[in-house]
Amino acid sequence: QVQVVESGGGLVQPGGSLKLSCAASSNIFSILVMGWYRQAPGKQRELVAAITREGSAHYADSVKGRFTISTDNAKNTVYLQIDSVKPEDTDVYYCNAEVGTLSYWGQGTRVTVSS
Repeated sequence: QVQVVESGGGLVQPGGSLKLSCAASSNIFSILVMGWYRQAPGKQRELVAAITREGSAHYADSVKGRFTISTDNAKNTVYLQIDSVKPEDTDVYYCNAEVGTLSYWGQGTRVTVSS
């Protein structure tokens, strides 16, 4: 079983930056894909960025150019750098780890974009 714990959320002003962290309890090389999702109240959870074990990154069209996903294998941690934040980025952000056919979720970290 893999535990993932997100951190780094908070209040940020429009145009600012924020870096979210997701620490995995397992060796990151055992995880096939790690992804960041976000969900607003009453809406479906959507994928914003994912990175494979080989380092291939994928982004939702809505965040390309502003979000950057990266890993620190030594720390078993995946990061999501959010730049030029917009009010519509306000959501709860969840980290997901796929290990084989199993999927593990964190508890989420809230990002609020407001002046």
